[in-house]
Amino acid sequence: MSRNFLPFALPEIGEEEINEVIDSLRSGWVTTGPKAKRFEEEFTAFLGLKGLESIAVNSATSGLHLALEAVGVGTGDEVIVPTYTFTATAEIVRYLGATPIMVDVDPTTFNMTSKSFEQAITERTKAVIPVHFAGLACDMDPIISVAKEYGIKVIEDAAHALPTLYNGKLIGTLSSDVTVFSFYANKTMTTGEGGMVVTADPEIAKRCKIMRLHGISRDAFDRYTSTKPAWSYEIVAPGYKYNMPDIAASIGIHQLKKLPAFQIKRQEMADFYNDALKDLPIELPALPSERCSHAWHLYPIRLKAEANITRDLFIEKMSENGIGCSVHFIPLHLHPYWRDTYNLTPELFPVAQGIFESEVSLPLYTKMTDDDLVRVVSAVKLVLSNG
Repeated sequence: MSRNFLPFALPEIGEEEINEVIDSLRSGWVTTGPKAKRFEEEFTAFLGLKGLESIAVNSATSGLHLALEAVGVGTGDEVIVPTYTFTATAEIVRYLGATPIMVDVDPTTFNMTSKSFEQAITERTKAVIPVHFAGLACDMDPIISVAKEYGIKVIEDAAHALPTLYNGKLIGTLSSDVTVFSFYANKTMTTGEGGMVVTADPEIAKRCKIMRLHGISRDAFDRYTSTKPAWSYEIVAPGYKYNMPDIAASIGIHQLKKLPAFQIKRQEMADFYNDALKDLPIELPALPSERCSHAWHLYPIRLKAEANITRDLFIEKMSENGIGCSVHFIPLHLHPYWRDTYNLTPELFPVAQGIFESEVSLPLYTKMTDDDLVRVVSAVKLVLSNG
């Protein structure tokens, strides 16, 4: 990679995170311990709703798996998911022997709608997983209303949505059953790998904590720090190995503190793009409303027909001009496993298919400078002018 190449995403890690990791290494607690517990408590405090519990895990994928298991999804059940998402949203349904039912999305927000959700409900529907694409929330009130009418559990895939407001409430504080956040390296805050399960249901929280660590009846951290003999434990379920180590939590503690400043920077960058790109033959991302904010995890544009360039060629030309771009997402119905297992075709999902064929995600991350933003815009204009 050229020294002048601007990658699609980079995390912003400071001395605070580095020093906290060093402190963990020196303390001897490198797996799940006091830092993970502190991170959970501070995450709950950040969300600010009494009665919530946050459970740190090693990925959002594992968090979604724990959530579905905790609400009772199993063999023969159906879980409704958007086709326009990363495979993790659907694969965790298969882990439990259930069937993911894929639905199309809104052409403006790229999000699942209450209409597409309700039309897919059958007597076997046990849960729904709305995905807050790019950092803009799904219209959750009608989705939750439909779910309650049919007795369906709501698990929010909020991998992109920290911090996102919906009707003045942070995602994670709505009346869904569980919300799962991601701290992967390119997210709005990171722990390298990691995620957080958030719920106000104490029984769901209890089950997630047990299943997070092999189905053990007692937390390993509590056993190992006890001043009295506490070696005994019981396996009460066939659990998983999904705990977050303290090294990762150490990074998260300080990323969380920086998140409000990160969000301001992302909004400023999105505003710059919105203004600089508004007169080009592209569709800009769906914008937040007075009721809702945007986390701006991604900045997805769509090439219009009058751009006279294919999406793939556009990305290739941007790369030649030193700018890394990406595509979010290749819809599930186009991947061999999902396509062949469930006999899916593009005709079943015309909106998602059309979005995919024209979507490009431009770089947007807090380490970018003003000059970087200008470079991206200049490259976009140059590529389109030669299209």
